[in-house]
Amino acid sequence: MPEPTEDATFRDEDWYAEDLADRHFVNCAFHRVDLTEAASRGAIFEGCTFGDVAFNVSRHTDSAFTRCVFTRCNLFEAEFTGCKLVGSTFDRCDLRPLTVSGGDWSFLTLAGGDLRGARFTGVRMRETDLSGADLTGAELTGCDLSDVQWRGARLSGADLRGSDLAGLDPTTVHRAGAVIDVMQAATLARALGFDIRG
Repeated sequence: MPEPTEDATFRDEDWYAEDLADRHFVNCAFHRVDLTEAASRGAIFEGCTFGDVAFNVSRHTDSAFTRCVFTRCNLFEAEFTGCKLVGSTFDRCDLRPLTVSGGDWSFLTLAGGDLRGARFTGVRMRETDLSGADLTGAELTGCDLSDVQWRGARLSGADLRGSDLAGLDPTTVHRAGAVIDVMQAATLARALGFDIRG
Protein backbone atom coordinates (compact mmCIF):
# COMPACT_ATOMS: atom_id res chain seq x y z
CA MET A 1 0.00 0.00 0.00
CA PRO A 2 1.52 3.36 -1.02
CA GLU A 3 1.76 6.26 1.41
CA PRO A 4 -1.63 7.96 1.85
CA THR A 5 -2.43 11.29 0.23
CA GLU A 6 -3.52 13.54 3.08
CA ASP A 7 -5.38 16.88 3.28
CA ALA A 8 -5.23 17.43 -0.50
CA THR A 9 -7.88 19.21 -2.60
CA PHE A 10 -8.74 18.07 -6.12
CA ARG A 11 -10.87 20.49 -8.12
CA ASP A 12 -12.25 20.35 -11.70
CA GLU A 13 -10.11 17.34 -12.60
CA ASP A 14 -10.78 14.70 -15.25
CA TRP A 15 -10.27 11.24 -13.80
CA TYR A 16 -12.40 9.50 -16.42
CA ALA A 17 -11.87 5.70 -16.27
CA GLU A 18 -9.11 6.22 -13.70
CA ASP A 19 -7.72 3.08 -12.04
CA LEU A 20 -7.73 3.82 -8.31
CA ALA A 21 -6.59 0.38 -7.18
CA ASP A 22 -4.95 0.47 -3.75
CA ARG A 23 -4.92 4.29 -3.60
CA HIS A 24 -5.27 5.78 -0.12
CA PHE A 25 -6.73 9.22 0.61
CA VAL A 26 -7.17 10.76 4.07
CA ASN A 27 -9.17 13.96 4.75
CA CYS A 28 -9.06 14.94 1.08
CA ALA A 29 -11.60 17.07 -0.79
CA PHE A 30 -12.86 16.32 -4.30
CA HIS A 31 -14.85 19.05 -6.08
CA ARG A 32 -16.35 18.58 -9.56
CA VAL A 33 -14.02 15.65 -10.27
CA ASP A 34 -15.11 13.36 -13.11
CA LEU A 35 -14.80 9.74 -11.95
CA THR A 36 -17.08 8.38 -14.67
CA GLU A 37 -16.24 4.71 -15.36
CA ALA A 38 -13.44 4.84 -12.78
CA ALA A 39 -12.57 1.61 -10.96
CA SER A 40 -11.26 1.07 -7.48
CA ARG A 41 -10.10 -2.20 -5.92
CA GLY A 42 -8.76 -2.04 -2.40
CA ALA A 43 -8.82 1.77 -2.39
CA ILE A 44 -9.30 3.65 0.88
CA PHE A 45 -10.96 7.04 1.37
CA GLU A 46 -11.04 8.15 5.01
CA GLY A 47 -12.89 11.29 6.10
CA CYS A 48 -13.01 12.64 2.54
CA THR A 49 -15.57 15.04 1.05
CA PHE A 50 -17.00 14.71 -2.45
CA GLY A 51 -18.89 17.66 -3.94
CA ASP A 52 -20.55 17.50 -7.37
CA VAL A 53 -18.43 14.46 -8.23
CA ALA A 54 -19.49 12.17 -11.09
CA PHE A 55 -19.32 8.50 -10.12
CA ASN A 56 -21.37 7.46 -13.15
CA VAL A 57 -20.89 3.81 -14.17
CA SER A 58 -17.96 3.54 -11.74
CA ARG A 59 -17.04 0.16 -10.20
CA HIS A 60 -15.73 -0.22 -6.65
CA THR A 61 -14.56 -3.54 -5.21
CA ASP A 62 -13.31 -4.20 -1.65
CA SER A 63 -12.79 -0.46 -1.21
CA ALA A 64 -13.55 1.75 1.79
CA PHE A 65 -15.26 5.15 1.95
CA THR A 66 -15.45 5.64 5.72
CA ARG A 67 -16.76 8.81 7.37
CA CYS A 68 -17.01 10.45 3.95
CA VAL A 69 -19.51 13.09 2.86
CA PHE A 70 -21.06 12.97 -0.62
CA THR A 71 -22.93 16.13 -1.66
CA ARG A 72 -24.78 16.51 -4.99
CA CYS A 73 -22.83 13.59 -6.46
CA ASN A 74 -24.08 11.51 -9.37
CA LEU A 75 -23.90 7.73 -8.87
CA PHE A 76 -25.83 6.70 -12.00
CA GLU A 77 -25.27 2.93 -12.47
CA ALA A 78 -22.44 2.89 -9.91
CA GLU A 79 -21.62 -0.51 -8.42
CA PHE A 80 -20.12 -1.30 -5.00
CA THR A 81 -19.01 -4.87 -4.25
CA GLY A 82 -17.73 -5.79 -0.79
CA CYS A 83 -17.15 -2.14 0.09
CA LYS A 84 -17.16 -0.43 3.48
CA LEU A 85 -18.99 2.90 3.79
CA VAL A 86 -19.42 3.02 7.57
CA GLY A 87 -20.39 6.43 8.92
CA SER A 88 -20.67 8.17 5.54
CA THR A 89 -23.38 10.64 4.47
CA PHE A 90 -25.15 11.14 1.14
CA ASP A 91 -26.81 14.53 0.69
CA ARG A 92 -28.85 15.47 -2.41
CA CYS A 93 -27.12 12.83 -4.52
CA ASP A 94 -28.44 11.13 -7.66
CA LEU A 95 -28.45 7.50 -6.50
CA ARG A 96 -30.32 5.78 -9.34
CA PRO A 97 -29.83 3.06 -10.28
CA LEU A 98 -27.36 1.95 -7.59
CA THR A 99 -26.14 -1.65 -7.14
CA VAL A 100 -24.54 -2.79 -3.88
CA SER A 101 -23.40 -6.36 -3.18
CA GLY A 102 -22.04 -7.30 0.25
CA GLY A 103 -19.96 -4.99 2.38
CA ASP A 104 -20.74 -2.82 5.37
CA TRP A 105 -22.94 0.28 4.99
CA SER A 106 -23.71 0.66 8.71
CA PHE A 107 -24.28 4.01 10.45
CA LEU A 108 -24.76 5.55 7.00
CA THR A 109 -27.02 8.53 6.30
CA LEU A 110 -29.27 8.13 3.26
CA ALA A 111 -32.18 10.11 4.69
CA GLY A 112 -34.50 11.43 1.99
CA GLY A 113 -32.51 9.70 -0.74
CA ASP A 114 -34.11 8.67 -4.03
CA LEU A 115 -33.28 4.96 -4.12
CA ARG A 116 -36.07 3.78 -6.39
CA GLY A 117 -35.05 0.51 -8.03
CA ALA A 118 -31.75 0.31 -6.12
CA ARG A 119 -30.34 -3.15 -5.38
CA PHE A 120 -28.76 -4.03 -2.03
CA THR A 121 -27.85 -7.70 -1.68
CA GLY A 122 -26.25 -9.19 1.44
CA VAL A 123 -25.26 -5.78 2.80
CA ARG A 124 -24.73 -4.97 6.47
CA MET A 125 -26.72 -1.77 7.11
CA ARG A 126 -27.08 -1.66 10.89
CA GLU A 127 -28.45 1.66 12.20
CA THR A 128 -28.42 3.25 8.76
CA ASP A 129 -30.69 6.29 8.42
CA LEU A 130 -33.24 5.62 5.67
CA SER A 131 -35.88 7.98 7.06
CA GLY A 132 -37.86 9.61 4.28
CA ALA A 133 -35.95 7.66 1.61
CA ASP A 134 -37.83 6.51 -1.49
CA LEU A 135 -37.15 2.77 -1.90
CA THR A 136 -40.07 2.13 -4.22
CA GLY A 137 -39.36 -1.06 -6.16
CA ALA A 138 -35.95 -1.42 -4.54
CA GLU A 139 -34.35 -4.73 -3.64
CA LEU A 140 -32.94 -5.15 -0.13
CA THR A 141 -32.50 -8.89 0.15
CA GLY A 142 -30.42 -10.82 2.67
CA CYS A 143 -29.38 -7.56 4.36
CA ASP A 144 -28.82 -6.75 8.03
CA LEU A 145 -31.31 -3.92 8.44
CA SER A 146 -31.50 -4.10 12.23
CA ASP A 147 -32.15 -0.80 13.99
CA VAL A 148 -32.44 1.10 10.69
CA GLN A 149 -34.26 4.43 10.93
CA TRP A 150 -37.28 3.94 8.67
CA ARG A 151 -39.72 6.72 9.55
CA GLY A 152 -41.45 8.05 6.45
CA ALA A 153 -39.59 5.73 4.08
CA ARG A 154 -41.39 4.55 0.96
CA LEU A 155 -41.15 0.76 0.61
CA SER A 156 -43.94 0.27 -1.92
CA GLY A 157 -43.13 -2.76 -4.06
CA ALA A 158 -39.75 -3.22 -2.39
CA ASP A 159 -38.35 -6.76 -2.01
CA LEU A 160 -37.17 -7.20 1.59
CA ARG A 161 -36.97 -11.00 1.73
CA GLY A 162 -34.28 -12.55 3.88
CA SER A 163 -33.36 -9.28 5.58
CA ASP A 164 -33.31 -8.56 9.31
CA LEU A 165 -36.15 -6.10 9.88
CA ALA A 166 -35.75 -5.82 13.66
CA GLY A 167 -36.83 -2.36 14.65
CA LEU A 168 -39.12 -1.74 11.67
CA ASP A 169 -42.46 -0.32 12.74
CA PRO A 170 -44.65 -1.00 9.70
CA THR A 171 -47.04 1.78 10.72
CA THR A 172 -44.39 4.45 10.06
CA VAL A 173 -43.58 3.55 6.43
CA HIS A 174 -45.35 3.40 3.08
CA ARG A 175 -45.45 -0.36 2.56
CA ALA A 176 -48.08 -1.21 -0.07
CA GLY A 177 -46.92 -4.17 -2.14
CA ALA A 178 -43.66 -4.67 -0.21
CA VAL A 179 -42.53 -8.31 -0.39
CA ILE A 180 -41.46 -10.18 2.76
CA ASP A 181 -41.06 -13.83 3.71
CA VAL A 182 -42.95 -15.86 6.33
CA MET A 183 -40.37 -15.35 9.09
CA GLN A 184 -40.40 -11.61 8.54
CA ALA A 185 -44.20 -11.59 8.61
CA ALA A 186 -44.10 -13.14 12.08
CA THR A 187 -41.55 -10.56 13.25
CA LEU A 188 -43.65 -7.67 11.99
CA ALA A 189 -46.82 -9.15 13.48
CA ARG A 190 -45.14 -9.26 16.89
CA ALA A 191 -44.04 -5.65 16.41
CA LEU A 192 -47.69 -4.78 15.97
CA GLY A 193 -48.57 -6.54 19.22
CA PHE A 194 -50.00 -9.78 17.84
CA ASP A 195 -49.61 -12.98 19.84
CA ILE A 196 -48.73 -15.67 17.28
CA ARG A 197 -49.84 -19.19 18.14
CA GLY A 198 -49.66 -22.40 16.14
